[in-house]
Amino acid sequence: MSKIEEILQLKRKPKEKVTLLSEEIKKDKAFVREIIAYFPSASSSDQGHLIESLEYASQDHPELIVPHLDFVLEHLEDKAPRVKWECARIIANLSGKFSDRTQRAIPILLKNAHDKGTVVRWSTAFALGEIAKNHLAAAKILLSEMKALVEKETNNGVKNVYLKALKAIERKEK
Repeated sequence: MSKIEEILQLKRKPKEKVTLLSEEIKKDKAFVREIIAYFPSASSSDQGHLIESLEYASQDHPELIVPHLDFVLEHLEDKAPRVKWECARIIANLSGKFSDRTQRAIPILLKNAHDKGTVVRWSTAFALGEIAKNHLAAAKILLSEMKALVEKETNNGVKNVYLKALKAIERKEK
């Protein structure tokens, strides 16, 4: 039985499993490749745990995840909302140090900005805002898009994520 299977089969709360998986990633960067290889065979629930563990690891160690950006981009369009929103959060986490690479996510994120799921839209807004704040060329492209999304967005939480990013960008431009 693999380390991934051992962790996923533990009688623990989901957040505990995710934490254990992300700790393994931080100990052994090859563990990310194992997660990616295991991902297609996992149940949808376990896929959520696996992708969330990558998101946790990307918060403090984006360099461990950036080599696997193609996997993250592919799953930004996943049918499972949890996978989509966790991938968007990974993109947001990577954008600080790797803004030149995360720009590739912009077209998919703009598509996900219209998703029916509020958490998908919130995570998408967060990712778009982080990309725009961390990359001047992307900001120029995204400003008008983000302003249009604010006008169309019905959820105040999502709208506020865009507005906060827009204010931060305006401060940078001054």
